[in-house]
Amino acid sequence: MQRERIAPRPDWRAHVERDLGFRFHTIGGALYWDETACYRFTAEQIDELEAATAELEQMCLALVDRVIDNGEEAFERLRIPRVAWDAVAGSWAAREKNLYGRFDLAYDGASPPRLLEYNADTPTALFEAAVVQWDWLQATSPARDQFNSIHEKLIAAWANFDLGGERLYFSAVKAHVEDNGTTEYLRDTAVQAGLLTDRIAIEDIGWDGRQFVDLDNNPIRALFKLYPWEWLAQEEFGVHLLSGVAKVIEPAWKMVLSNKAALALLWEMAPNHPNLLAASLEPGAIAGKQVRKPIYSREGANVQLLDGGQVVAETSGAYGAEGFVYQAHSEIPAFDGNHAVVGSWVIASQPAGIGIREDVNAITSDSSRFVPHYFE
Repeated sequence: MQRERIAPRPDWRAHVERDLGFRFHTIGGALYWDETACYRFTAEQIDELEAATAELEQMCLALVDRVIDNGEEAFERLRIPRVAWDAVAGSWAAREKNLYGRFDLAYDGASPPRLLEYNADTPTALFEAAVVQWDWLQATSPARDQFNSIHEKLIAAWANFDLGGERLYFSAVKAHVEDNGTTEYLRDTAVQAGLLTDRIAIEDIGWDGRQFVDLDNNPIRALFKLYPWEWLAQEEFGVHLLSGVAKVIEPAWKMVLSNKAALALLWEMAPNHPNLLAASLEPGAIAGKQVRKPIYSREGANVQLLDGGQVVAETSGAYGAEGFVYQAHSEIPAFDGNHAVVGSWVIASQPAGIGIREDVNAITSDSSRFVPHYFE
């Protein structure tokens, strides 16, 4: 695994906007999509990432089964709101299908990939991983390969959802450019799969006392929502969604995996697994350098790096009310001073490709750059 400095395409901004519809390549005046560098892997390293991703996904599915069996105690440890317990268990019992997820891994190309966290409910950086970096590869190095079958697997995965001919609405927060870009891309893959689709902002979804409706009072019976389950469970709107009046993607059982307390339960289930880091819900249970993460948080907010009980680095934010998980610290490999995190995607629980986010800081945030990759 090597970081290579390269010359960006001179017209890349105009190209990705015009030809790909990629509008959030620059955020707050700073580059988000960065093709001044790329990462080179060997085929053996890609095989290792793919195998680790498959193993982690199967462990996570086994954890859901274990949590459902353990019931109330496990739900409380995961801080899943009581109002959602029946929906979580019911969606798992009904074998409701899942669409996608992203494992964030620490990997240097030599040591085994280690799980930092699992973005199981509302992962982003999908369009850039599936489409933009593939476009870059075809334009710059078409003879090389890339670990990336995300687009094809997404189109195929829509066949797993029995929607009964219902229109599938795609929804995100109205003013969030990245989330809307992600949902519109997912909608496009659903259209290519032959589904009837529409789009609506989360804020515009209505409730008529019996069912969800769009702005024209048409019923919404199938919904893809890029909006966290843990937020929905605290809202009147979400309580109705938990009742089962509409089919929801991702399913409610993803709440077991979409919070960081699951990291501690995974470690208890498979201690010393080579792809896991020691984790606990109890402060002081992890020896040595460790990372404190809120059980519910997003984009690297409210993370603390602790050494000997002292805070040596931290990020700000408004999370932490539900408590924290403590995870053994793993050095994020740095290449030319850039800390790289590998985001490894699963589509319908199958490994599908990777995307890389890098930052001069050791804690990845929403401003961390996306850098393409290839392998020989």
